[in-house]
Amino acid sequence: MWKWKNVLQHSYTFTRSHTRSYSAIQRFSSTSTATTSIEFRWRFLLTRSSFSYSSQPQPENGAVSAAKDDDKFEPVTGWNKQLVKLKILLAFPWERVQYGSLYSVKLRGRITDQLQSRYSRALSLPQICENFFKAAYDPRIAGIYLRIDPLSCGWAKLDEIRRHIFDFRKSGKFVVAFVPSCGEKEYYLASACEEIYAPPSAYVSLYGLAIQAPFFRGILDNLGIEPHLERIGKYKSGDNLTHRSMTEESSEVLNQLLDNIYTNWLDKVSSAKGKKKEDIENFINEGVYDVDRLKEKGYISDVIYEDEIMAKLRKRLGVKINKNLPMVDYRKYSLVRKWTLGVSGGKDLIAIIRATGLIRRGDSSSGVRSSGVIAEKIIEKIRKVRESKQFKAVIIRIDSPGGDALASDMMWREIRLLAASKPVIASMSDIAASGGYYTAMGARAIVAESLTLTGSIGVVTAKFNLGKLYEMIGFNKEIISRGRYAELLAAEQRSFRPHEAELFAKSAQRIYKQFRDKAALSRSMTVEKMEEVAQGRIWMGKDAASHGLVDAVGGLSRAISIAKSMANIPNDRQVTVVELSRPTPSLPEILRSLGSSIVEVDTTLKELSQDSAFSNGVQARIDGIIESCFRNSKDI
Repeated sequence: MWKWKNVLQHSYTFTRSHTRSYSAIQRFSSTSTATTSIEFRWRFLLTRSSFSYSSQPQPENGAVSAAKDDDKFEPVTGWNKQLVKLKILLAFPWERVQYGSLYSVKLRGRITDQLQSRYSRALSLPQICENFFKAAYDPRIAGIYLRIDPLSCGWAKLDEIRRHIFDFRKSGKFVVAFVPSCGEKEYYLASACEEIYAPPSAYVSLYGLAIQAPFFRGILDNLGIEPHLERIGKYKSGDNLTHRSMTEESSEVLNQLLDNIYTNWLDKVSSAKGKKKEDIENFINEGVYDVDRLKEKGYISDVIYEDEIMAKLRKRLGVKINKNLPMVDYRKYSLVRKWTLGVSGGKDLIAIIRATGLIRRGDSSSGVRSSGVIAEKIIEKIRKVRESKQFKAVIIRIDSPGGDALASDMMWREIRLLAASKPVIASMSDIAASGGYYTAMGARAIVAESLTLTGSIGVVTAKFNLGKLYEMIGFNKEIISRGRYAELLAAEQRSFRPHEAELFAKSAQRIYKQFRDKAALSRSMTVEKMEEVAQGRIWMGKDAASHGLVDAVGGLSRAISIAKSMANIPNDRQVTVVELSRPTPSLPEILRSLGSSIVEVDTTLKELSQDSAFSNGVQARIDGIIESCFRNSKDI
């Protein structure tokens, strides 16, 4: 049983008014390296195990349609406001922040949907959003200074951060952005801020969005490698190994995905900047590389250096020129508890289990801790929640391109068993395709962001004939076998024999039928109807919803609202969401943080001495292509 100590230690709160969704999507830009195979070929190994179907409560349409996200900011007033001041006064030393401080955060590179340990320097979407949420209610925070460096996270993650920026601004506080490198993604995020600044030497590259799709068939031919693929589903990936150019089906899918992303970019930027969509598109088509053009057309506030921004902020906050601007960074502010700010949750508990990354069955046999979704650990958490009476509902948060089929099936089964006893909602983040979608099918209802990549219900199995390559390098391999099909996967130095090719194809057909039928069962569709939306096709979340693959469009907050409705919890009642997927810090993370921790202790002591001077007194996959050329692979 879960102990209350653990629940309180690993919990954070969502309310009807203040929860937001955590979303994501792959970036497709003029500077990206997105490819047909690299970005859309999701590994999902074939399994020969049989599937058993069991009954499960179907999505409650009333609960799904009734659940609404409420973005209205509700200020703390009256006695609660005085109580917050008292809590801040009694806060732990590491939670101390000067009144009138700026929350300073630098967003750069990859942002993960998985929570990170306090020793990790990686950016976590849940923590980023929680910090924005806390800052809106923290009377010590006057505004946010957001520095945006080149980003490599997904578009929907940026949508989630933008929503939190807009919600923060409802508190009456300001958000200032500094964008030294301004591409489509960086400007997309900055457009949500009240003021945007860039230096005179800023790198500006607003040229539009593009997808690059490289093809390896020519390389394979030159290396003497002959690919043999069985693809079930006309949209299933694998073209990059068998063709030298894009097929009609691949072109159809990629164009639709790119249209969705580009249209979303234009719509969101035009709404934020108060400009016509057509005017923005015409501006982009001029090829924007000059930061002065951005200022001239009203896309940024001014072209100035960072020190000049600090001078403006000093004046705005009434800080003397010879005094340091009080600031608190992302890492330190992450230590501030919601309880300290009076925004902790209610007695009703909802568990959240995160499944982020490639799906595997277990940790490496070498003893090294594996990354991604470890099915054994997820299943252990699911079973504990099923045995516990403390949790009213469960959210399975998925950000995965798939992986091992057996692992996915085992998690699917455990989720279905859990859903038979209490509401289980699947919340899709950046991507939930192949094995990721497979896992989600076990829940009572599925919620996806509008730009979530999902579906990919199909099968691709591959074998590579390396005979010519072996000849070229002077290598020979001989096999002694017993059994008609013993050399089916072992003999990579030759092509399939007719009876082997037939069995290989039948195996792929069987796996596809199992996946498709299970999807039809889970979504309460006929097999014929599911066949229309399967075929290995990738869907955006909003399109998946219109085709019945998901139940609602939204983020984590929408999933929690649906869970509350299904669990008969009043929509206006606060709940506490308990994180069951908090990571254990690794030794390298602890060692890396040791040096900076010493500095932080010294800084904290200085801040504590300064606090008394204030009059108030109350103070967040796929296989490698080359690797797969040298071994047999079975993907779904």
